[in-house]
Amino acid sequence: MSRILLGGFAGIAATVAMTAVMRRLHKIISSDEQYPLPPRQIIDQIGWSGKEQSTRSLTVFTHVGYGALSGALFALLPRPISGTRYGLAVWAASYLGWIPAMGILSLAVNHPMQRNLLMMAAHVIWGSTLARSLSELEASRHDVFSRSVPPANRDEPEIGTN
Repeated sequence: MSRILLGGFAGIAATVAMTAVMRRLHKIISSDEQYPLPPRQIIDQIGWSGKEQSTRSLTVFTHVGYGALSGALFALLPRPISGTRYGLAVWAASYLGWIPAMGILSLAVNHPMQRNLLMMAAHVIWGSTLARSLSELEASRHDVFSRSVPPANRDEPEIGTN
């Protein structure tokens, strides 16, 4: 169970990195392709949009939630699967799979190439950040967070005091 939770937390961290990439790449694609990216399009298409500010927040929350869920699923997979491959698999399963199958968005092959490349790059960053974050969280359980402070060391002075 703890590995699944760590995967979810790693998925959140990875989604932050992914979102940063999406924001920056969105600014440099062709101006006619700078309409909202899939997380917002999905919220609008499924009818969850309302007041603009609420819709923006909901888009962020659902995007992070999907990243956390996908991160938790990654933690369940047997090793070795690279984070990069997993990120691209999530992109393919989403934009060539369940999202078009549910009639939410059309297949990615029907979208402009620059937007697909943007989303694929963001998923590569997401996947690699996910794998590294999960690895770091798991490692911390076995070293820096693994032992309690011995009683003799609990009264050490604070850093910077004599």
